[in-house]
Amino acid sequence: MKLLHIIATANPESGGPIEGILRQNEACGGRDGPVKREFATLDPPDSPHLARVPMPVHALGGRKTGWRPPWRQALEHYGWSPDYVPWLRDNVGRFDAVIVHGLWNYAPFAASRVLPGGPVPYFVFTHGMMDPWFRETYPLKHLAKQGFWLAGEGRLLAGARSVFFTCEEERRKARGQFWGRGAYRETVVGYGAAPPPPRTPALDAAFRAAAPALKDRPYLLFLSRIHPKKGSNLLIEAFAAVAINHPGTDLVMAGPDQTGWRTELEALADRLGVADRIHWTGPIYGDAKWGALYGAKAFVLTSHQENFGIAVAEALGCGTPVLISDKIDIWREIEGAGAGLVAPDTVEGACNLLTRWFALPHDKKTHMGESARTLFNDQFNVTCTGPALIKTIEGLV
Repeated sequence: MKLLHIIATANPESGGPIEGILRQNEACGGRDGPVKREFATLDPPDSPHLARVPMPVHALGGRKTGWRPPWRQALEHYGWSPDYVPWLRDNVGRFDAVIVHGLWNYAPFAASRVLPGGPVPYFVFTHGMMDPWFRETYPLKHLAKQGFWLAGEGRLLAGARSVFFTCEEERRKARGQFWGRGAYRETVVGYGAAPPPPRTPALDAAFRAAAPALKDRPYLLFLSRIHPKKGSNLLIEAFAAVAINHPGTDLVMAGPDQTGWRTELEALADRLGVADRIHWTGPIYGDAKWGALYGAKAFVLTSHQENFGIAVAEALGCGTPVLISDKIDIWREIEGAGAGLVAPDTVEGACNLLTRWFALPHDKKTHMGESARTLFNDQFNVTCTGPALIKTIEGLV
């Protein structure tokens, strides 16, 4: 099968979609496997991260240099590229199927100009971008999205062989968020993360080198983008309120700061008197990431919205219990398996998570870690879910 992925960016720092595709590709045999994948992105052709993508990438974005009028800057922020639609029209016929990843940028809009009604079957992964949290948090942006829905995204979804959701909770939340353009077909597909490598001293050493001030102290781990959507401030406030009674445990905040929010969060930690117990590593990858996940007493993510959460699944694979908000859409699976604790995405909810965790006896925490690994292997291991997705696509085609 020749498969085209339409996605805004192939930058690994952009979040879960590109990470999911790369891991699915490995699970299906990689470069030598039966699935041949290519990307069409809005990245500028000279983007350095493209060298790290092991599949052909057609980077169709423009170079943003020099002064541009405000209207041009607005188009570039949306991702507009004059080359995208012509490239799709000229090349889409080379592929057996197309997967469009995400909404609300020029890549899916361009796809809506070319794919509906065409001979090549296509599918859409919304990746949580129809979650009601966005409408409630950014009502004016939601009105703009309704316009884009009528102009492009609604037509795109209605014409797809199916719209893919990573769990039942995500599918349920997406319904009724936008009006017009007709119904679309839905399929819940398995989504997963790569199984972790075996734990070795080298993994632990790589992580400790990324957080030297931590030394050998026990820690809770936040591993995600430093972004308001991730609820990082809730975790810091809860840690300050609860950890005062547990001075032997620190907090590690790992991940890229794409919006400059870290400075404000560090100031918050300083005001609350816990700055010396919070360790900021920046983004960590490879051995350091796996060492962090293996070594953590628990993984904590108090997000306001998350349709899946690759890092949550990776923590489960390491046998690390997860403490999450009920806005992470796989929370029902995690709570039902006894693989972690769940609470609302509020300061009170985050305090509840930490309080309950610290109160658990050692044997309960050990059992929770074992349940985490079992859940990962049963539902979230990409070595199973990656090939299963291809079979789903073949069946729908």
